Amino acid sequence: MHVPTRHGVGPTGVFLPAGPWPTVLDFLAERMPHISREAWANRLRSQSVLNAEGQPVLLTQTYTPHTRLFYYRHIADEPKLPEQASIVFDDDHLLVADKPHFMPVTPAGRYVQQSLLVQLKILTGCDDLVPLHRIDRETAGLVLMGKRPADRDAYHALFRQQHIHKIYHAIAPFRADLTWPRTHTSRLVEGEPFYRMQEVPGVANSETRIGLLRSDGCRALYQLEPVSGKRHQLRVHMLALGLPLEGDLLYPEVRPRPDAPEDPGQALQLLAQRIAFTDPVTGAERVFESQRSLHF
Repeated sequence: MHVPTRHGVGPTGVFLPAGPWPTVLDFLAERMPHISREAWANRLRSQSVLNAEGQPVLLTQTYTPHTRLFYYRHIADEPKLPEQASIVFDDDHLLVADKPHFMPVTPAGRYVQQSLLVQLKILTGCDDLVPLHRIDRETAGLVLMGKRPADRDAYHALFRQQHIHKIYHAIAPFRADLTWPRTHTSRLVEGEPFYRMQEVPGVANSETRIGLLRSDGCRALYQLEPVSGKRHQLRVHMLALGLPLEGDLLYPEVRPRPDAPEDPGQALQLLAQRIAFTDPVTGAERVFESQRSLHF
């Protein structure tokens, strides 16, 4: 059964295990307490919780284990981002978006309607739209979106087989003692806290080619070409060279951001600037460039 999107948001599935809950509402309120019982009741009243057949679950619905539910994420006080994404390319198979800093690719944390995927689903009316890769919420630039389920594996194979050439721009300190261009390789694993990455001894599983575009003697604009695609790879590799990226709130240390409107002047200075590949569906040579720029 295909459960449709609502307002660009796809449903979240929940499996119901064996348990003591008299009603579905009791289960939801106990197992997902980050949403209040009254909020769950309102979702049931508004028919925003569906069963496996896509039918609304009633407020008094008896709990039935070993079945599935679907609900739609909603954040009542979701903050509005200062910029919107733009579409660089759009055909029957592929959409290329150019996203601003601070926008998550998919719904995450306090952003649902403001996420890139939800905005593009609403704009295009394409419920089958999916990201073919991810870039961090803090990073701006190009994101590829697949439009047809039948094409997804062909596009994903480009990334698995490293047949996509990606170029990023980044701003970081300048070091006169380093020579350019250079290649940095290392073994990256999860660090502490879990959402950070770290370099450890061992066989390298990440590689980045780094070039210097220009410098004012203190700061520099760098070109980064990731060969592999590890999480936070570019940020960690630059840090390993003593060149932490401007605006980075995770490296070299975590600097919590207050729950306030995003400050465009404090954005991470990292941009997915260019992407090139041979389209596996059409055979066309594709080259896309971001229309955004960093503050150098």
